Amino acid sequence: MSAASGCVLTEEQLLCVICLDVFNDPVTLPCGHNFCKNCITQHWDTRSDKCQCPSCKENFHKRPNLRVNTFISGMAENFRKPTKRERSHSTGVAKIGEVPCDICTDLKIKARKSCLVCLASYCENHLQPHLTSAALKRHQLTDPVQNLEGRVCAIHDKPLELFCKTDETCVCMLCPVLDHKSHEVIPLKEEVERQKSELGKAEVRIHRMILERRMKIEDIEHSEKLSKEAAGKEISDGVRFYNALIQSLEKAQAELIGTIEDKLKNSEKEAKILTRELEGEISELMSKRAEVEQLSRSKDHLYFLQNVASLDISVPTKDWTEVSLQTPSFEGTVKSAVDRIEGILGLEMKRILHEAELNSVREFAVNVTLDSNTAHSALVISDDCKRVHHGATKKNVPDNAERFNPSCCVLGKQSFSYGRFYFEAQVQNKTRWTLGVAKKSIKRKGIIPLCPENGHWCIWLKNGSEYAALVGSPLPLSVKSKKLKKVGVFVDYEEGLVSFYDVENADLLHSFTGCSFTETICPFFSPGLNDDGVNSAPVIVSNVDHADFRLKK
Repeated sequence: MSAASGCVLTEEQLLCVICLDVFNDPVTLPCGHNFCKNCITQHWDTRSDKCQCPSCKENFHKRPNLRVNTFISGMAENFRKPTKRERSHSTGVAKIGEVPCDICTDLKIKARKSCLVCLASYCENHLQPHLTSAALKRHQLTDPVQNLEGRVCAIHDKPLELFCKTDETCVCMLCPVLDHKSHEVIPLKEEVERQKSELGKAEVRIHRMILERRMKIEDIEHSEKLSKEAAGKEISDGVRFYNALIQSLEKAQAELIGTIEDKLKNSEKEAKILTRELEGEISELMSKRAEVEQLSRSKDHLYFLQNVASLDISVPTKDWTEVSLQTPSFEGTVKSAVDRIEGILGLEMKRILHEAELNSVREFAVNVTLDSNTAHSALVISDDCKRVHHGATKKNVPDNAERFNPSCCVLGKQSFSYGRFYFEAQVQNKTRWTLGVAKKSIKRKGIIPLCPENGHWCIWLKNGSEYAALVGSPLPLSVKSKKLKKVGVFVDYEEGLVSFYDVENADLLHSFTGCSFTETICPFFSPGLNDDGVNSAPVIVSNVDHADFRLKK
């Protein structure tokens, strides 16, 4: 039977109507109702206008003097004390995997602490002597652990409290004196801290290795993505090429059949003309033969003589002996068609190869801007340093050592001393310009011929249609498009290569090979003179977007 079963009051009668819990320091009001002292005090403090009983609503003129009702307080205390079973339930029976109390005999309660001296584990109740007894307070308590026997020295039956660094084993206080003489022995805590420090370092290394491998996975996935994109592009280009090839073959086939059919039609037409002429002559001859036969059968001599003189017995004089229908010759027709297809395919393959080459060098595109400090004073450069044209008048700018004078040139801000790079410049609607790269150390003052010997690798346009590579004396260039719109410049520093491309037609214009680059080089631009507005269009340094370039259909 629980303590609550012997109480005079029921549990409901011991509940405060304000907090709805068992009374804590219960007080009785003059009206007879009971409340927790703290609850009724706080209730009245929040209602400063009047002092009223929360149960019966009786008003008091002044706040009653509150005293704890010891009887009701005792009843409430009995309700709060748990029984042995309730205590065991609240403390908790040890579950599988938890350390049980070694002293409990009925229900094995979960241990709160283990004693390394007693080699036993204790629940809350059985731990009290270790917390109160002066002799037991000196024992070493730890969180509950299994296998306490493994924490005792097998030789001296003492707790393992030290660590022998020489033998790398845990020892008791007697081991250094008896069995581990002259060994380096330290407290377990010190070795634990050292080992934890090493584990921390190992954790950092492992974490770094995890990050490195995750980054490697990202690199692999990125490479795989690039491979898929490249494969997709190659498939698309291949399909486009073979579709164009099929179309060319179908067109050539149709032209071949058309040529043969035209020859056959001409032969048939000639045969019809000859046949029609022969049939006409046959009809005429048959008519004359009928007239002759009719007159010849006449027995009227007078009629015969009167009509024979007027009878037209002339016949066609055309000699058909040598006339024949010439059979059309089809020999060589197929060969000519094949030769034509080979030419078309050669041009198509060459164009695709050039497109692929341009697409590959575009992967090395860099963002080039113009260096206004190097620009001739008559050149006008945009705020974004992407456009340059020749102005009508010179600007008042310092004639510093970097500035070109009198040549109307400007260098790019970016310089390169290794690797590969590519940039593009728009030259549409211009009659004169010069593009390329130059050594950063080239002379800026005076008239300097543009050639590799002087540190320039450039091509130009002059007089609106004359394109040339500047190799000492201008080397004329063959340009598909009579008016270039955009020129691409590619440099491979280590290979000593400078190549120029017609971007619109994906055509290689010229390559300087075997260049010996030994110092920094920069993009080089000259928009040419204004020429009274004829050449006023700017040279525009383009931003190369890889996504906007696809092999042309």
